[in-house]
Amino acid sequence: MPIKRIPSGSAFEPKVGYCRAVVAGDWVHVAGTVGTDHETMTLPEAVEDQCRLALAHIEAALSKAGAGFADVVRVNYMLPDRRDFEACWPALREAFGPNPPAATMIECGLIDPAMKIEIEVTAYRPGAAT
Repeated sequence: MPIKRIPSGSAFEPKVGYCRAVVAGDWVHVAGTVGTDHETMTLPEAVEDQCRLALAHIEAALSKAGAGFADVVRVNYMLPDRRDFEACWPALREAFGPNPPAATMIECGLIDPAMKIEIEVTAYRPGAAT
């Protein structure tokens, strides 16, 4: 079964050596994604805004892989300050709706101090192998 790589066009991908998503059979693995505004290449101040942008980038990658948030089975949230997590809950409920994935929240440092959340997901698309 072939592996399909889905780049986002981020300047970091070739520098670091990764792509936004990898499709392997029925599985879609989306790399840790932050809420950078790709038009301005800036990070919004509010964690909620960063969360919504990260979810939009993830949704775009999932779509290119033939999947959506309903197919996500696992999500990892990484935040430098765990107290910021609750502010993201409304956006997360909106994204996942009636299909909540298994989830883990990790408090850790991110590559840029302005980053307030990074989200990584794994989706399963049975029978949709590419």
